[in-house]
Amino acid sequence: MVTRTGGARRKTRSKFRKTRSDRGKISIRKYLQQFKEGDKILLKLEPSVHKGMYFRRFHAKTGVVKGKRGTCYEIDIKDGKKEKTVVVHPVHLIKH
Repeated sequence: MVTRTGGARRKTRSKFRKTRSDRGKISIRKYLQQFKEGDKILLKLEPSVHKGMYFRRFHAKTGVVKGKRGTCYEIDIKDGKKEKTVVVHPVHLIKH
């Protein structure tokens, strides 16, 4: 049997790439941002931070904050017809 090659970041070269003007240090403000339950959130990945990174299928999706798990947030996302919960670090979240 042949095993499948690749992992979670497979085929993401252009999807997770930063623009030239966005490169450089990340603001501490992004790490410390707070969200409340019920807030609408946009998932926009920060490629230089691997902690709390979500799967590529959920990139640029909108969700609702369900709760908090440690430093990360539980986000409810609609994936097709199903509701899914994704655990994401606040660096990858933007208030929508």
